[in-house]
Amino acid sequence: MADASSKIKVLDGGFSSQLSCHVGDNVDGDPLWTARFLQTNPRDVYKTHLDFLKAGADIISTNTYQASVGGFVKYLGISPEAGLDLIKSAVGLAKEARKVYLEEYANNNTSNQNPLIAGSVGPYGAHLHDGSEYNGAYADTTSAETMRDWHRPRIEALIVSGVDLLAFETVPCEKEAVMLVELLKDYPETKAWLSFSCKDEKHIAHGEDYQTVARKCYDLNPEQIIAIGVNCTAPANIVHLLDGINVDRMVPIPLIVYPNSGEKYHKDLGWTEGDKLQRLDYYVHKWLDLGVKYVGGCCRTYAEDIKSIRKQVQSWCDKKQ
Repeated sequence: MADASSKIKVLDGGFSSQLSCHVGDNVDGDPLWTARFLQTNPRDVYKTHLDFLKAGADIISTNTYQASVGGFVKYLGISPEAGLDLIKSAVGLAKEARKVYLEEYANNNTSNQNPLIAGSVGPYGAHLHDGSEYNGAYADTTSAETMRDWHRPRIEALIVSGVDLLAFETVPCEKEAVMLVELLKDYPETKAWLSFSCKDEKHIAHGEDYQTVARKCYDLNPEQIIAIGVNCTAPANIVHLLDGINVDRMVPIPLIVYPNSGEKYHKDLGWTEGDKLQRLDYYVHKWLDLGVKYVGGCCRTYAEDIKSIRKQVQSWCDKKQ
């Protein structure tokens, strides 16, 4: 049981959703999203990390999805140097939460005794504050070089601050995904996962075929990419997106999945309910049967959801004994 369970890693959930339990505000409409709270509410950021660790997460992600030097300069009125320091402080808060968890809580939870910290790297479109990370429209007008220059400073800040790996997440377009996988080669000691936002059961947000792009990106850098998958996408779409992706492959792609609640985000309306809210834990066994090795939640999921996912992972592993 222990060996089977150790092969599956549970991720954390929606950071803004769980953070709202502490700050009591709707944080999704801010141009910096949760990254603003690195300056205004760092203790609440720390508490949010701790919530997910106590829920059983093996990997927590830094509160840097929408953090960028330019964004901090524009919306916080600080210097570029201070912006980089704020990104580095996000890693420090995650490390502090891990330290406290291991000292005070780990003995009560035998499932995640060695939690890791992933440096969250959201897409270029997130900083545009126009919802374009959900459609990838900026790929039509923005060069890969521009995106690379924007990403590099925060990636380097995360790496020098000591994250265990990087999380390239909610990537909506092939152009940016390929650029990130190639950029990672400049940091040969660093591992990362790559996850896409998808608009339906077959295509990433910008319209490219998901499985074609996923295979291409993995094969460009299999030494550093630990997994490729899907996040911030309706749970009901995941099986169709992943099914058959590793057929006829000599080396299977390790898969990662952390969907949202099934709700849809609109720039002017915020999160609205889709056809119906979808419980992530209902799908976990199906995802693991497809070879998923990393599983968690994204927007509109909470620590309680991660606790439920942890139980389903253990249940699945028990059946595999």
